[in-house]
Amino acid sequence: MSDALSRDDVAKVARLARLVLSEDELDLYTEQLGQILEHARDMNSLDLTDVLPTAHPFGVTNVVREDVVTPSLDREVVLAMAPHAVDHRFAVPRILGEAP
Repeated sequence: MSDALSRDDVAKVARLARLVLSEDELDLYTEQLGQILEHARDMNSLDLTDVLPTAHPFGVTNVVREDVVTPSLDREVVLAMAPHAVDHRFAVPRILGEAP
């Protein structure tokens, strides 16, 4: 078990989150959360004075293509296959009582 985290701590947080944990789950989560806290403590001990903050570990570039108009499906053909169409649009059932 972790020195930084007790079984009582995990039980208290579970109660606050309204989680019902078995005795075995309390033991398991105490061990797992303790390992996570130990890892975070290890990370805090690293000397990062010369390391620049980053939002992403790799260079990120957008891959875009030219916006070129190409042939597409014919609107009338597609609408003809739809179960229901109104005013050259797909018609779908109303949801959540919203008005049209």
